[in-house]
Amino acid sequence: MKRTKIASILANEQTDYDVVVKGWIRSVRNNQFIALNDGSCLANLQVVATAGIVDEETMKHIVAGASVAVTGKVVASLGKGQRVEVQASTIELLGKCDNEQYPLQLKNKPSLEYLREIAHLRFRTNTFGAVFRVRHSLAFAVHRFFNERGFVYLHTPIVTASDAEGAGEMFRVTTLSPTAPPLTEDGAVNYKEDFFGRCTNLTVSGQLEAELGAMALSEVYTFGPTFRAENSNTARHLAEFWMIEPEVAFNDINDNMDLAEAFIKYVIQYTLTHNTEDLQFLAQRLDEEEKLKPMNERSEMGLMEKLQFVVNNEFERITYTQAIDVLLSSPAYKKKKFQYDVQWGIDLQSEHERYLVEKHFKKPVIVTGYPKDIKAFYMRLNDDGKTVAAMDILAPGIGEIVGGSQREERLDNLLKRMKEMHIPTEEMYWYLDTRRFGTVPHAGFGLGFERLVLFVTGMTNIRDVIPFPRTPKNADF
Repeated sequence: MKRTKIASILANEQTDYDVVVKGWIRSVRNNQFIALNDGSCLANLQVVATAGIVDEETMKHIVAGASVAVTGKVVASLGKGQRVEVQASTIELLGKCDNEQYPLQLKNKPSLEYLREIAHLRFRTNTFGAVFRVRHSLAFAVHRFFNERGFVYLHTPIVTASDAEGAGEMFRVTTLSPTAPPLTEDGAVNYKEDFFGRCTNLTVSGQLEAELGAMALSEVYTFGPTFRAENSNTARHLAEFWMIEPEVAFNDINDNMDLAEAFIKYVIQYTLTHNTEDLQFLAQRLDEEEKLKPMNERSEMGLMEKLQFVVNNEFERITYTQAIDVLLSSPAYKKKKFQYDVQWGIDLQSEHERYLVEKHFKKPVIVTGYPKDIKAFYMRLNDDGKTVAAMDILAPGIGEIVGGSQREERLDNLLKRMKEMHIPTEEMYWYLDTRRFGTVPHAGFGLGFERLVLFVTGMTNIRDVIPFPRTPKNADF
């Protein structure tokens, strides 16, 4: 017989049929009751091993962490805690486990910090099994959302010569010798001798290339890895992360906000429908974590309530100027509880964003019309000459989750902005050509996938929602 997944057995109302199940042992009780998990769902399957079906030598190795193949019959369970169990007829030991050294003992309850050090094993815990099943569902829902709306999935380059954000925080890509690279006459590194014949880096965004696709295909999206060499050791930053970036021809800033809001609601609803068990487990875990906080720092909503609230309510839409006015009038500002100052022209900090979302409006907020001086060169200049048609979506718990804008489609305005911000126009001829040859209004946004997973799972550190986090001084596994 072929292997049957545990999720399938537990979801099936039928009993009294033969199965083969394979998985990893979570626990053994009384040398008879084995809790088996294969990662297909949160719940374990109880395997009952009656005396004599496993020899004494093999039974010594039936311990937590070992892997086994079980042949037996699915029967109604007489015990508490499970509807069905498998009455084993044979148990084959697939892989032994040194129980003395195995770090995932039930009695130990390892911390999240410790589990990051053994990220190659943390998938076997309930918490990370749930997190990565939810991550999978969110990724699937992303593609499903855009496919249903006729978008084309565009694979943009990982190695690029452009810096879409203009921040300069990039990882260099080179085949030149690190100790004796070829030099030009003035002593600079001669990148003409490099593999690509020029200086290249890992991409910080697929946006600019996605714009090129949108100028012919109308609706495109990217979903791939991006990289920032930002030396930031916070619970919200990674050096390698995944970005979702749709670009839509003929859309303005309002269309862009509508698309982003519909997108967020869709993918969250998908996980609520398909990952109920995992989300309920993560919600319970978050409740226990919240109880350890002071009363004034606890969330007003549980995880499930928060996700339902986002799906069922319209996002608040305000201008940047209105946001500044709210902050200046807030008790937090008047009592000097903000670490960073508030005045028109600042780039909103996480504490400001979270105040707007969690304390004032108490729901996701879309902020538009940011000062041009704190935004990228490609954002469309508004008629006031001071602000751009930018939008950020702020979410409870993490602040900014989406950043986007209507793009500057007017060639003269774009050239002027690039000159102001010292963006080399000669190297960006390919981008400017889309404004020379049949330009159209268009808009798009970027969503950091890990921040979305962080929001949906209720986890508090972004390192816990990507399998193998890449952060400063950390590239293990």
